[in-house]
Amino acid sequence: MTTVTLDGVTKVFRDGTVAVDAVDLRIDDGELFVLLGASGSGKTTLLRLVAGLERVTEGRIFLDDEDVTDRAPAERDVAMVFQHLALYPHMTVYDNLAFGLGSRKLKKSEIDARVRRTAASLGLGSLLKKAPRSLSGGQSQRVALGRAIVREPRAFLMDEPLSSLDDRLRIELRNEVARIQRELGTTMLYVTHDQSEALALGHRVGVMREGALEQVHTPTRIYDRPDNLFVAGFVGSPPMNLAEATLDRGEDGRLALIFGGHRIVVDDETVRQRPRLAEYVRRQVVIGIRPEHLRDASGRDVPPEARLAAVVAERETVGADTYVRFVVDAPLLLEEDPWDEVDPSDGAWPAERENVWVARVGSSDPGAREVVELAFDPGKLHVFDPRTGDAVDR
Repeated sequence: MTTVTLDGVTKVFRDGTVAVDAVDLRIDDGELFVLLGASGSGKTTLLRLVAGLERVTEGRIFLDDEDVTDRAPAERDVAMVFQHLALYPHMTVYDNLAFGLGSRKLKKSEIDARVRRTAASLGLGSLLKKAPRSLSGGQSQRVALGRAIVREPRAFLMDEPLSSLDDRLRIELRNEVARIQRELGTTMLYVTHDQSEALALGHRVGVMREGALEQVHTPTRIYDRPDNLFVAGFVGSPPMNLAEATLDRGEDGRLALIFGGHRIVVDDETVRQRPRLAEYVRRQVVIGIRPEHLRDASGRDVPPEARLAAVVAERETVGADTYVRFVVDAPLLLEEDPWDEVDPSDGAWPAERENVWVARVGSSDPGAREVVELAFDPGKLHVFDPRTGDAVDR
């Protein structure tokens, strides 16, 4: 069992690019920690620093209490699984699994026992005599995982190991990774750009951007209470709806959000839970609400002050759910667009010039240009300071 500690770790490449910027992080014994970020965010570089494949510019790396910052990869006793499997094509599955054990001066009987035990745990027992070229993509990935597991390392480092698989296999092997990590109780640092994978796997998740950690917490906390606008816009598919709004206090003393011709009253319970909202009265804020918290109001007991009328621009049916897109006349005018780094191929909906919001309206089927009444749940509201991007009362 091993803890991994990063103390002010920085990596600057020769061209001046700051790939990792003063990262402080502790990964606990037996924790499955996921680094989530877009391409170029620094997540893989950070993983390679822990593995010893890149040299640290500043800061220190510890495995338990041992400073391994300047140690070679072979001296760290960590196992890494890459996106590109690099199985030895001239070796059988058995020999691929056993390859890394030969230098450990283990008895042949111990090597054989480890290989067969690992193969059995991954469903590879009947494939030990086969060559890698005869394996499916999923089987090859299991061999790559097994080659790391059989070493019984201090920690596992995984660099997008499932990204080349189709959706069904990726979900299947994702569950295998979680099971193996749970059964072995080994510390694991897992890198991915896939937010579904990150939220499903991680005990904790670290969201990276431009070499820095924007937020580190449990998947539920990151999704439900993002620390800032970037995390709010990055995590979630479809993404969180965002818009600039004015927070006002009506004649009745109740707080209300005014944006794009809409006026949504903030209920008393939400005000009690977020006392700092009062500091933003008559000031601009950025509001956010997730698509699943904008529901079809028809047939529901929703007061007028929590209803939002929208003209449907487009609709999309995904399984049992229908999503509608509509324009909110309240642009998001920020120095930085939190969507700049989001790749639409990652499953996120791309940002557009107009401020297009998305609502999940269940099984209803509104047509284009139809007006729908949506129930706006103020209790699920997110409010951000437009100057800092930080969440209010996070």
